[in-house]
Order: sequence, then C-alpha cells, then structure tokens
Amino acid sequence: MRFDTVIIGGGLAGLMCGLELTRQGLRCAIISRGQSGLHFSSGSLDLLAHSPDCTTESALEALATTEPTHPYSLLGKTQVLAYARRTEALLSECGITMQGDVGQPHQRITPIGILRQAWLTPEDIALAPKRGERIAVVGISGFLDFQPHLVAASLRKTGAHADALEIELPQLDALRENASEFRSVNLARVLDGENQSQSLLSALLPIAEQYDRILMPACFGLQDNTLWRGLNESLPCPLSLLPTLPPSVPGIRLHTALQRQFVKNGGVWLAGDAVTDVIHDGQNVSAISTRNHGEIPLRTRFAILASGSFFSSGLVASRQGISEPVLGLDVMQTAPREGWTRSDFFQPQPWQRFGVKTDSSLRASLNGQTFNNLFAIGGVHAGFDGLSQGCAGGVSAVTALHVARQITELSGEQP
Repeated sequence: MRFDTVIIGGGLAGLMCGLELTRQGLRCAIISRGQSGLHFSSGSLDLLAHSPDCTTESALEALATTEPTHPYSLLGKTQVLAYARRTEALLSECGITMQGDVGQPHQRITPIGILRQAWLTPEDIALAPKRGERIAVVGISGFLDFQPHLVAASLRKTGAHADALEIELPQLDALRENASEFRSVNLARVLDGENQSQSLLSALLPIAEQYDRILMPACFGLQDNTLWRGLNESLPCPLSLLPTLPPSVPGIRLHTALQRQFVKNGGVWLAGDAVTDVIHDGQNVSAISTRNHGEIPLRTRFAILASGSFFSSGLVASRQGISEPVLGLDVMQTAPREGWTRSDFFQPQPWQRFGVKTDSSLRASLNGQTFNNLFAIGGVHAGFDGLSQGCAGGVSAVTALHVARQITELSGEQP
C-alpha cells in the first residue's frame, strides 16, 4: 500500500493534519491504536492562557521571548494566528459548531464549576454565568461522575444564584444496578435513543420555569446535538451542558466528527493497529510496518508522529530517562531524574515539557540527525506545558496544520 503521508496517532493532531492533507487531494493513512486523549477531554480547545487585559497577539509575542522552545515560538505569531483561524474554518467544514474565536477567548465552566479560559468550546457546553443569573445545576439520580452541589457552590462564588437539584430518569434504572455501567457514555446510549426526549423534557420543564438557565451533565448527544437542540427549543430557559469525569461525551463526539470527515475525504483509518517497525536510512522514512498488516508495509513519501505524550504512551518514562518508543527519536528532558518534578503538586511540573526535539519545520531528529520527511506534532512535541500554559489543543491544531501545509507544498514540487 502506497500513501503520500502516514500519520502515527489518531488524536486531535493526527486528525487535523489528515483532514487538511486529504482536502488537498493527498492519499493519507492514520494508524490509531484505540481511544485518543479527546475521549477524555472536555471537547473545548485552548490556544494560550493569558490575562484578560492581554490580547492573544501580545501573549504570543511575550511567549516568544520567555519560551523560545515552545512550538508557537518556533512558528512565530503570524503563522500561529493564521493556523488558529484555519482550525476554526476546518471544524466548521466538518459540521462542528463551536463558541469563540481566536480574537476573543472566553471563560467556560469546568466539571467542578470553576471558570477556565478557552479558545473554542462546543455549542452545547456552558460558558461563564452572568452575575445574578438564576441557575439550576441538575444532576441525575445515581450518577456519581457529576456533583451538582460542588458545581453550584463554585458558581455562587462568581455572583450567580445557583441551586443544586436532581431528577429521576426511570429509563436508566437498568444501568443503576451496576455502578461501573452508570457512566456518561452509557447514559448517552440510552438517552439518545428514540422517544427519550419527552421524558427528559417532562423532568426539566418544572425546573426551567423557575430559573434563567439549567446546567446538566453532558450525558447525551454522543453522535450529534439533535436532542440538546430539541430540548432548548421546548424549554422556557436555556439548557447548557457540563463535561463529566471521563469518558467524555463532548470529547468523543468531537473525535467521531473529525474521524468521519477524514474517511469521507478519502483518508484511510487503520483502527486498533500499532506500528511495529519504521523503515528509514537515517534521513528519510520509506515505509511503516504495523501489527495488523504483517509483512505488507505502508510505503509513504512523508511520515508524521502524532502519538501524544505520556498519557497515550507517545513518550515513556523509565529509570534511565524519557524515550520515544516508535523510533527512539531525540527527546528534550531534564537530567538528573530528581529535576523532573517539583514538590508542590499544583506547580507546573518540568516533565510536562519533555518531548521530541524538532527543528523550526517540526522535523524530528535521531542521534542528532534531522529527518527530511518525518515530522512530530501535537503532544509528543517538546517545549510546552499544555496544562499550565493552557495551550494543549492549540498546539495540536497549529502544529498539525503547519506540517500539512509543508507536505502539500513539497508534494507539489515532487513528480
């Protein structure tokens, strides 16, 4: 099998890159071992955390001075902003409706009720409340992955009038018998079924008549927002959702929509597969072997590593150090091991910045020698802390589109 590009990793970075490449008519394959980080995320994307009196542009300028190894600093402010806008357009082309844009970051409500800055947030997810707004935080009886009392208490600190309430949904009784089954995704499979909207509407209507807004856990809408939209049309006050503890319905829905569009564009999705060998001469990758395809290698002109960070085993920690397990690429890390962490758990941790070294074109290196056709994007890249810097989703999207543009240009130059 021959491809223009083979991408190792089917998370946000891999999918965004694959979508852009297939839009340009390039033959692309994505090797995905299983669930990606999106399945455990809120579905929101963050570009770069900064204070309200600071613009995104000025924040990027400051970052380039203080963090020269950050992926944004390698690409430059102008390109980062352009790729962010292209991300917004690409999501819209996939039928994904988001709140927000690169010029106007907003505050979303987290699963515990505190506010967090975001760049893009799914249309059904709750944004910051207005002062004095009467909010009903509605839980579902027996659902332990969402705590309405905790959310309401946090919202009251913002100046909202928030009450914690609970509704009974008898159609979920079969799931309640097993606590391990009473999770958001399983609830969604029931609530998204036919003839379920009326029972939800009946339970929420008396509450909606007394409040300005209802907040509920995001436990329906696994494939689309049809049920949420229908409820909003019928209720006298708006209904917004909050992500729950993983697995996350909004995150899974985002991943599914991107994957569906990638395949629709002609991309090849190799699910449940893993790389067993990468054939290269030290400068160029020529083929990739996988577990499911045995002796039939995927021959490719370009290769992209989008395997994520430690969570998805794109990076592996051992007593000897941090390694990249697919090719053993050069990794940026702190030595000795005692310098990997800080004693205060809530402080930014040095290990979060570990990752694969690249040049300004995001080409990876092995033993100090840079590959010509192997790129590293997203969470596997070195030089940033997606959590404390509030940039994980942005880095994935921006680096993905940067590499996609380069491959598209190089493909046009080659016969």
